[in-house]
Amino acid sequence: MINKENIRLVFMGTPQISADTLEGLIEDGYNVVGIVSQPDRPVGRKAILEKTPTKLIGEKYNIPVFQPVRIRNEYEFLLELKPDIIITLAYGQIVPQAVLDIPKYGCLNLHGSLLPKYRGASPVQTALFDNETVTGVTLMEMTAKMDAGKMYAKEEVKIDEDDNFTSLFSKIGDAAKRLIIRELPNYLSGNIVGIEQNEEEVTFTKIIKPEDEKINLEFSKETIIGLIKGLSDEPGAYLLLNNEKFKIYKAKIHSDNVVGEVGQILTADKTGLLLQCSNGIIALLEVQKQGKKKMDYRSFINGNQNIKGVILK
Repeated sequence: MINKENIRLVFMGTPQISADTLEGLIEDGYNVVGIVSQPDRPVGRKAILEKTPTKLIGEKYNIPVFQPVRIRNEYEFLLELKPDIIITLAYGQIVPQAVLDIPKYGCLNLHGSLLPKYRGASPVQTALFDNETVTGVTLMEMTAKMDAGKMYAKEEVKIDEDDNFTSLFSKIGDAAKRLIIRELPNYLSGNIVGIEQNEEEVTFTKIIKPEDEKINLEFSKETIIGLIKGLSDEPGAYLLLNNEKFKIYKAKIHSDNVVGEVGQILTADKTGLLLQCSNGIIALLEVQKQGKKKMDYRSFINGNQNIKGVILK
């Protein structure tokens, strides 16, 4: 039986879901000897430097926090920490082989998909882009090849109709916390055997770039809805209204009708803000003009009485 207090654990992760899982491991009795996160980033218009969520957990429990700009160049501190195991969740950098070789129990990653589907940088967003109904978390071996290691355990996560990236990311985090707390003792005791991924079933996701946030009106209405969900609440998918960004944070399919020009606002009243797509109509529910606040469609229409008939690009 593994004594959790004797396991020197290093946790690598940055956002809130990482912090929640990290705190779960601490509360479960593991000896977390170090935390590695991305550097603090300036936030907001005033560019105030904000501590990462995992750094705050480190300060709360008096655990050393390390924030290398490039982990591939700055990892000597890990040699000094002498970790028995490294756990990563949404760290944000590729971990080099030299780090993977340090702990005797190896390095485990909590990946936000049901591998081998959706390897790469944006598994949660891509599941929404593809209008999936189920995704999940995989506890996996970290290897030099991205997300290609053995799989030790999985937990499914249902994608609800109203889910967007923000809500689904939070659900993924909850599942990751449950999964690692349940399965880490089994892994450390050698009670679970890793399963190799079927390379024929592998799919990849990409890093989402600013140009990917622009909605292509040639896409189907289903694809557009998936894109809106996958980019909400941040950074937000957009079209152009009078050559300015018009962000759409929430929308739903209205009908299969094609009655106007693609990109045209067909209706702008209490019944809805309806946009013509190539193969049907979607109802815009939450939008934001450039320089303005996010608002529901009724509030937007009240302040933009002449929007009906306008063509979004």
